[in-house]
Amino acid sequence: MSLYRDAAVVLRTHKLGEADRIITLLTRERGVVRAAARGVRKTSSRFGARLEPFMHVDLQLGEGKSLDFITQAVTITPFSKWLGDDYGAYTAGCAMLETAERLVADTAEPSVPQFTLLVGALRALTEKRHDPGLILDSFQLRSLAIAGYAPSFGACVRCGREGPHRFVHVPSGGVLCDRCRVAGSTVPSPATIALLGALLAGDWPVVEASDDRSRREATGIVAAYLSWHLERGLRSLAHVDRYS
Repeated sequence: MSLYRDAAVVLRTHKLGEADRIITLLTRERGVVRAAARGVRKTSSRFGARLEPFMHVDLQLGEGKSLDFITQAVTITPFSKWLGDDYGAYTAGCAMLETAERLVADTAEPSVPQFTLLVGALRALTEKRHDPGLILDSFQLRSLAIAGYAPSFGACVRCGREGPHRFVHVPSGGVLCDRCRVAGSTVPSPATIALLGALLAGDWPVVEASDDRSRREATGIVAAYLSWHLERGLRSLAHVDRYS
């Protein structure tokens, strides 16, 4: 039996047989891994609570023919414990987990930047650094950029002409200048485009200075951009507690 260790965030779980679960993990070194946790649903399980969604854990796993299996689990950061009492943070976190799983998929390759980004975003949620919806929008834009789908909110994505520009075209990947504008482009406010750039860059003073209208408009563009690249929307986004 070949064993290996890896740090991971639990993305989701589902039942397997009478006492087991399949745990979907974003690991630091192996991307998305699905592993069996044997007997984890029994009350006598040694590490059942450590394998719930949001948990940041250090694992020992064994390689199996169809599924790997978890032999040890040690808690690093119990994010699930701190998110349960805050509906806004919890729903934003659920959307982060789904985003990470969909963007990384089954690559079986190291996903260190995505893993580090997810852990940092969950920590920002639990520490209440910013509005949960803003943390989610920033996370999704930066996760898309790591996956190779970086949008541009400064230079025109077609000709490279420096902005600011008025038009946004999701299929093109960001802003377009007057000459490159195509059918289907939207015209968000200049404040919204500035907010999108700040969310992507992690420029939180600019983000915090934004108004509610710009935040709502930016959220719609982020969701549309994510859906375009994933080819369908995230189910968890429907439950996210957004700005009033």
